[in-house]
Amino acid sequence: KVLIYHTHSQETFADSVPGDVNTSIVGIGAYLAELLNNTYQIETLHHQGVYDLIDGKLDRSMAYQLAEPEITKILQENPSIQVVIDLHRDGVAEGTHLVTDIGGKATAQIMFFNGLSRSRANGEISYLPNPYIEENLAFSLQMQIAAAEKYPGFTRHIYLRAYRYNMHLAPRTLLVEAGAQTNTVEEMRNAMEILADTLDCVLTE
Repeated sequence: KVLIYHTHSQETFADSVPGDVNTSIVGIGAYLAELLNNTYQIETLHHQGVYDLIDGKLDRSMAYQLAEPEITKILQENPSIQVVIDLHRDGVAEGTHLVTDIGGKATAQIMFFNGLSRSRANGEISYLPNPYIEENLAFSLQMQIAAAEKYPGFTRHIYLRAYRYNMHLAPRTLLVEAGAQTNTVEEMRNAMEILADTLDCVLTE
């Protein structure tokens, strides 16, 4: 039902251990997949492809283009996938800490991010068609509302940008910015517990 992947696999946190993938955004995605599969019985694939290293160096300039064929192939091979999550962490000023208290646990806040394939200055970006813009936006809004009702303070605003971010690959695609580089791994794992529960609420309504 769910595919989790990471266009930016090298993103890390305040106390990430260099070289330990479990403490990077990929490890956080693995924990989300584990929660969905085991706690909620929502069948989930976790793809750990790397798209932001070129010749061993961090390079994000082509990450979305490099990810697209691989994600397309996974979706073709797994037609039961209904939800695609590209899981990131945000980059913020070093003095900013995106955290809230949920049930006595320090929990990283998340933000849903949508590409509109249009810019204010030039209108539609014709070379970046996305037939699923409305479905993507509607799904983000469903998630935002469900989280606001059950876990107030967990989500930030829905962020809208001009480009596409591979959100044209499936009608229910979420680009999630979970926490930032100033959050701890534990705060991120706590956030995945809330995100998994929110997904379950929306998907099983």
